Amino acid sequence: MKRVIVVMLVLAIALDVAYWSIWFTSRNTLASEHRAAYYEFENAFPLADLWLGLACLLALVALLQRRETALLWLICAGSAGLYLFGMDFLYDVEHGIFAKGGGGIVEACIVAVTLVFSVTVLRFAWTRRDALIAGSAT
Repeated sequence: MKRVIVVMLVLAIALDVAYWSIWFTSRNTLASEHRAAYYEFENAFPLADLWLGLACLLALVALLQRRETALLWLICAGSAGLYLFGMDFLYDVEHGIFAKGGGGIVEACIVAVTLVFSVTVLRFAWTRRDALIAGSAT
């Protein structure tokens, strides 16, 4: 299971960087809506996603180096992801984003992946907390 978590952390970091690179260079590729309010909402996320990416990076390093801080960083990454999931999901439901064709499908996938990632990382961290603190999680 540790390998799965490592892969998930690497993918989360890569997707975070890719998403914001695309958003700031050609946002129409990703935008599910084209109203000013939608752009303002999305533009409020980079700092929170940076925190998520940093927590994922620190969790990855700590996990690979078998540091006891892996537990802390995995919990930070999982909880940051859950928070972002909640914000994104509620906005999308309230504004009918999921019903907006291809953009809605992309948004639904982002929201679903964020939820699965967050719950999986938190479950892994909590069920292996003793081993993580001891530096022996598998």
